[in-house]
Amino acid sequence: MMRAFILLSALTCAGTVAAQSKWVDKDGRVTYGDAPPAGVSAAPMRRSAAPLPQAEEAASDKADKKDDATKKPLTAAEQDAAFRKRQEEAAKEREKQAKADSGAAAKRDNCSRAQEYVRTLETGRISGTDAKGERYFLDDNQIAQENAKARQDVRDWCN
Repeated sequence: MMRAFILLSALTCAGTVAAQSKWVDKDGRVTYGDAPPAGVSAAPMRRSAAPLPQAEEAASDKADKKDDATKKPLTAAEQDAAFRKRQEEAAKEREKQAKADSGAAAKRDNCSRAQEYVRTLETGRISGTDAKGERYFLDDNQIAQENAKARQDVRDWCN
């Protein structure tokens, strides 16, 4: 007996979950189903599987206030297409944000390297290694040219 009751309850709930509309019948009970009887004012059920983000919901509410009376409920295919579109737009936005973050990080790194090079040039004697592996020192003219280039790099990367 208990098993039959549980099975009946599960079937009733499953029918309610799959329902497309809800209405109040002539006895005053709220009823759920796919097709309401003729002459009854039925409200379409909203699916909770793909809720709109709040920002989009607020924007669409403001834009669609005028059309609420004439607006037809979306079919499952239309809801699915709208959900996929929102997912694609969100993915593009995340990709755009990641690209901007990566560019900002690269700019900070280049700025710090350019500033460090300017500090190095200001210390005095700068040396390098030529193609033969021999060490050489920059003269004052070369240091001044490198310093000008490094300061330009700082202006470019740090602003």
